Amino acid sequence: MMAHAIFPHWLHALAIASIALGTACAVVIGIDEFRRPQTMWIMNVVWPVTALFGTFIWLGAYFAWGRNSPAGKDADKKPAFPVMVLKGSSHCGAGCTLGDIVAEWFAVAFPTLAVWFGWQTMFREKMFAVWIPDFIVAFLLGIVFQYFTIRPMRDLSVGQGIVAAVKADIASITAWQVGMYGLMAIVQLLWFKPAYGGVAAASSPEFWFAMQLAMMAGFATSYPVNWWLIRAGVKEKM
Repeated sequence: MMAHAIFPHWLHALAIASIALGTACAVVIGIDEFRRPQTMWIMNVVWPVTALFGTFIWLGAYFAWGRNSPAGKDADKKPAFPVMVLKGSSHCGAGCTLGDIVAEWFAVAFPTLAVWFGWQTMFREKMFAVWIPDFIVAFLLGIVFQYFTIRPMRDLSVGQGIVAAVKADIASITAWQVGMYGLMAIVQLLWFKPAYGGVAAASSPEFWFAMQLAMMAGFATSYPVNWWLIRAGVKEKM
């Protein structure tokens, strides 16, 4: 059996506070979007989802660069290129975030899922086995997010839209997941396990606090990839 950590009260409180902050920021954005919907409807999902891990940083980014302007106002004003990349990376990250949330909670509800993907046969750590469905679901959702962006912007057919979405996001999603997995492994195996006697269970606040940090790492590793993809014209400027 995998040992779960016993966390100190301060870390438990910090984890709950961080999750609550992310949720509050997502709610604030969602309410504002209800009043001022995004021009591209998929961004109504992207901004609140990314605020779940980015908290006040993404809340500030939304009000600085993401909030829909009143009709006609600043319609022709384009954001600086680094902001375009931030939006593109956030777009990719929203799919990854939702995919990881779905897969992790599915693994909690159905523990045999980890066994199907190699826990106790190929992997000693359950976390590594669950990363496989994490990546699959994150990849599929990321492609869906990209499809609903790139198809209307380029006026593509369904088939062309799917191909373009895969081409645009396969490197970006992979880069995001690599950064996310890397920091999650560091937190779980090099911090939690030696300090607190085990890893954080996916049903614990500490796990999702670690996931918030890991998603920020995913953004950092995907940002230069998105920079190149947008410069090369593979991804659309947002």
